[in-house]
Amino acid sequence: MKLDLLYFAWVRERVGLDGETRDLAANTVGEALAALSALGDGYASAFAEPHRLRFALDQDFVDADAALREGAELAIFPPVTGG
Repeated sequence: MKLDLLYFAWVRERVGLDGETRDLAANTVGEALAALSALGDGYASAFAEPHRLRFALDQDFVDADAALREGAELAIFPPVTGG
């Protein structure tokens, strides 16, 4: 399934990209993370603790069990902290 992926904050730093388009064998956000983790050390590091991440599918917050659809935009970022 082709997805437009956006990465933010330390996720972006570990992956080394702001975003990309990838064809992944995944039906849910969680499956997409697993597929991305297999792409290399930076990806594995970024997605090693998926419970620490937040997700937005086409700009709506979703959980890791959310279903993906072809051509969707999936944003992945750590939770925002205040100061």
